[in-house]
Amino acid sequence: MNPRYAKAMLLLCLFATTSSAITARAPLPSVWQQGNLTVKGKVKDINGNPLPGVTVLVKDTKKGATSDEKGNYVLTDVKKDAVLVFQYIGFDAQEVKIDGKTTQNVVLKENQKTLDEYVVVGYGTQKKVTKTGAVSSVKGAELQQSPNVNISNSLVGRIPGIIAVNNSGEPGYDGSRIFIRGRSTLGNSNPLVVIDGFPRDGFERMNPNDIESVSILKDAAAAIYGSRAANGVILVTTKRGKGGKPTLSYGFNQSFVTPTRLPEMADAPTYAKVVNENLKYGGDAPKYTDEQIKKFGDGSDPWLYPNTNWYDAAIKKYSLQNRHDLSLSGGTEKMSYYVSLGSLFQDGIYKSSATNYKQQNVRANLDAVVSDYIRLRFDLAGRLENRNFPPRSAGSIFRSLMRGRPTENAIWPNGLPGPDIEYGDNPVVTGTNAIGYTNDKNYVINTNMSAVVNIPGVEGLFVDGSFAYDQNFDFYKSYIKPWTLYTLADANDPTHKLNAGSRGVSAPELTEQFSTLRQTTVNFKVNYVRSFGKHNLSSFIAFEQATLKNDGFSANRRYFISDKLDQLNLGGDKEKNNAGSGFEYARRNYFGRISYNYKETYLFDYNMRYDGSQNFPEGRRMGLFPGASAGWVLSNEAFWKKSIRTLDYFKVRASWGQMGNDQIDPFQYLSTYGFSAGGVMLGGDLNKGLYQLRSPNESITWEVANNYDFGIEAKILGDKLAFEGDYFLTKRSNILASRSQSMPGYTGMTLPQENIAKVENKGFELVLSHKNDIKKFHYEIIGTVTHAENKVLFFDETPNLHAYQQATGKQIGAPLYYQAIGIYKTQDEVDKSPHVGGARAGDVIFLDKNGDGAIDDLDRIRMDRTENPTWIFGLTMTAKFKNFDFTMLWQGATGASQYLRTESGLIGNFPMAYVKDRWTEDNINGSWPRAYDRDREYWVNRQNTFWYWNTNYVRLKTLDLGYNIPTALCKRIGLQNLRVYVSGQNLVTIDKVKIFDPEAPSGSGQFYPQTKIYNVGLNVTF
Repeated sequence: MNPRYAKAMLLLCLFATTSSAITARAPLPSVWQQGNLTVKGKVKDINGNPLPGVTVLVKDTKKGATSDEKGNYVLTDVKKDAVLVFQYIGFDAQEVKIDGKTTQNVVLKENQKTLDEYVVVGYGTQKKVTKTGAVSSVKGAELQQSPNVNISNSLVGRIPGIIAVNNSGEPGYDGSRIFIRGRSTLGNSNPLVVIDGFPRDGFERMNPNDIESVSILKDAAAAIYGSRAANGVILVTTKRGKGGKPTLSYGFNQSFVTPTRLPEMADAPTYAKVVNENLKYGGDAPKYTDEQIKKFGDGSDPWLYPNTNWYDAAIKKYSLQNRHDLSLSGGTEKMSYYVSLGSLFQDGIYKSSATNYKQQNVRANLDAVVSDYIRLRFDLAGRLENRNFPPRSAGSIFRSLMRGRPTENAIWPNGLPGPDIEYGDNPVVTGTNAIGYTNDKNYVINTNMSAVVNIPGVEGLFVDGSFAYDQNFDFYKSYIKPWTLYTLADANDPTHKLNAGSRGVSAPELTEQFSTLRQTTVNFKVNYVRSFGKHNLSSFIAFEQATLKNDGFSANRRYFISDKLDQLNLGGDKEKNNAGSGFEYARRNYFGRISYNYKETYLFDYNMRYDGSQNFPEGRRMGLFPGASAGWVLSNEAFWKKSIRTLDYFKVRASWGQMGNDQIDPFQYLSTYGFSAGGVMLGGDLNKGLYQLRSPNESITWEVANNYDFGIEAKILGDKLAFEGDYFLTKRSNILASRSQSMPGYTGMTLPQENIAKVENKGFELVLSHKNDIKKFHYEIIGTVTHAENKVLFFDETPNLHAYQQATGKQIGAPLYYQAIGIYKTQDEVDKSPHVGGARAGDVIFLDKNGDGAIDDLDRIRMDRTENPTWIFGLTMTAKFKNFDFTMLWQGATGASQYLRTESGLIGNFPMAYVKDRWTEDNINGSWPRAYDRDREYWVNRQNTFWYWNTNYVRLKTLDLGYNIPTALCKRIGLQNLRVYVSGQNLVTIDKVKIFDPEAPSGSGQFYPQTKIYNVGLNVTF
């Protein structure tokens, strides 16, 4: 290189360097700064909390700043037309145009992905990656996919650990019995339900559109609720305002409801033949001739020889159900709100049905930021549950439907109602308002106020306090009046004259009841949440007290001068009656939790509750309930990242928790007394006497549950494939039971309950999920398996029982039955085998279990199955393609059996399946025994496994198909979004029962059936 050029370049570099240094030190001339600004402001979340560490960038430049611990930031030398970009992990990025303003305050919203990374736990939330307990959750949006109006029917199959049985579809009483990880006690097994932080009833009747999420606490995580947590805890969180401009949403769905299954009953010709066979077995002459049986079948004389289908006469093909929901949400950085209104109607399945359920609900959730240190929350929820029924119960109506003889008219050919089964029970009439009405209105008000105060000068320290006031008013009114049925005056009269008869009650009768329930709860917490480098600490200590008070009143009158006058004061004075009752209840608790993790890799939680309940005597009222859990995220370790690259995330966790159960009859430690029904006459007056209700047990105390859990969580290919599995073991002791089995009956003693029984419950849960995107097609598949099986370890039993008859070692509630092993084909088979006296061909064969050549009570066997499933399966498939979305949930249950035997014979009809292939002299290989008359036969009046149905099933529980109207079209008509959809519930059921629904309650099949729902709907967002 030319030396002159080299020297010139060196001088140029030195000048440039010097100029640059001077520029950095000295202020720019004012002419250079013209048009540039210094911009400052504060960054907060939607609840008004300052966000430290937010990155604030000037778009398309490298200029930036970071917000401090109070959320403040400052940027200098910013052009007037610049755009600021705010970025923070877990929050949606936000761009703000300056437009010459020097102050820019910003509210950032959490993105949905981050919300999905958190789960609600007792008295707080936790990151899913740092949770150490067995906690499962479901979003409210998933529950809305089901057209079922009862939330309890929408959980099973979606959440592992939930075992549910739905015994009825009756409007107003159509909920499922829910067990968390099965049963572990001989007593009350209901889980505790906590709504927005407070234990409350009414979860079933909540509006699903108001629910943000539902979490289930199943192990040590539930110990924070102490004395009421032994059966698990259901946490419900409602929606809150998200900030931003107001968003108005409206939803409507119209449903068409029909029973999942009704029994096909025998037709008139078949039933007439069965009646003749029954009479023959009893040594009586047949009732029907062959010619009469033929007339029943050919319909030639519907007045005298009908072929009545009682279910068709009384039950509609479809009944209606609809729901309207309206909500408004939004807010500013200082105030956010969520307000909703809802209306629901369910009709019964009877023709001209008196049964229906109506509900109106309102909710307002408000959040306010008073200052940088004070936040307030106010929630108000109200609900009117309006239940309407005929004065006859559903069990009574369906008993009549089951017993209705097809050889008799439910409705005469001229349209008038036929005669009754007995006691005025013709279900065509008793399912309507013709016999009166029953109206039950339950008014529910839930309120709570809370405040969070950050302590100045101490980072991470804050206190919060809450007060909740709940009030129920229930008004029940039942008015029953005589009704008219018609009988044929003369069978030989060709004019078919009918005689009208008053049936049912002899005079109008009115019963009114009123009760009020008030509950107040107050709690106070001191919290400390802080991170020290890689150490993360979250802790609190708290106090809580709850009081519950109830008052009730009832009155009854008869002999109204008219059935049109249904007011209590218009009834007669004769036989009038009134009564009243009340109770008070209180709890006091001290509790706390410490959660610690290091680098979100080594995890530890400890919680403890010191709980008090008035159900126990002084000195035994307080119980200590600790819980501890730990976890290790191995996939965060360096050795894992180097050696095991196929698993992106892998965590092991374990927990132990001790919980209680105080859900027992109160005051068992006292000698309690009650008034006798009769009394003593003194001076012409009847004076009621007192009698002792129970013998006291002064040592009564808590049930104690020790829960153990070991879990594994893993993810492969990011979130595309995920697995979670838990093994659990619960040992429950101090369960209340009486020693009445081992106490001889001739002593006449009534013993108090004692804390003597023990139960073990164990099983596992599995969740396997897969999700993926194929161009514009997104799909997810989630499979769940829950297995829970309990075993009685100790229970007071009759001494010297054979091992095969003992309840110990079997499931809770395991029944004792004769083992049915077939059907006698011939009398020779009867004579050559041990049998019950009087047995004949066509009877059910009982096993001679002890081999003594006789069939008696010693041959009964303890079954190790109950009405509650031990296995629950769920398979959820969702997909989205362009504007279409699809969800399908299959749910199954196994391990349960139900005892179902109808009340049939001369008293009433048979299901067709019972008699279609019955044993007769001409059909000795029939799959069913011979015709029977009610409980006259030994294999009917002695409980045996022939009637013990395997109720395993698989259902298409939910199906939902929706279409979102294109955004461009929505904007043209002023909408944000419009979705139309069709959905269904219980659309397909696969099982072996066939006659009844597999979730039918044990008994005679006399129950309001489960329902199938076809639904259409729309959701509009303005």
